[in-house]
Amino acid sequence: MSTFGKTVATAAISAAMIFTGASLAQAAPDSPREAEARAYIDALVSHDVTDVHFAPDATRVEAGIQTGFSGPQLSADLDHGVQYTVIQSVRDLRMTEEGDVVTAVYLLDAGVADTRLMTVEIRETFEIRDGLIHVIVADIMPVSLS
Repeated sequence: MSTFGKTVATAAISAAMIFTGASLAQAAPDSPREAEARAYIDALVSHDVTDVHFAPDATRVEAGIQTGFSGPQLSADLDHGVQYTVIQSVRDLRMTEEGDVVTAVYLLDAGVADTRLMTVEIRETFEIRDGLIHVIVADIMPVSLS
């Protein structure tokens, strides 16, 4: 094998090892605030609010309209609200944290039975203090109609 061929082969093997190593790297664990936000997002699909902790006076604003008025109401809605029954899955979740604010951006698939009807991108900001969600602000952007 020529010197050029050996160089190319070495570069290709090195690149493959770097790529494989990167894909095997474990994601950093959630911070406590990120874990609270993730519990809420998980409950959108599971309707299990066991791990979601709202402040008693928590609020939620969706697309500029207040849809949540208290922690108990938000918990009840997640647990039994008909508006959440169409949620099929959440995917591509990305979170950032700055101070007491966690910003989550994700895709949400909605539909009926096994038929997906649409996908929306959700951008939610969570104000989380003392282990409790105090404020959620959600912006929703359609991505696709199926």
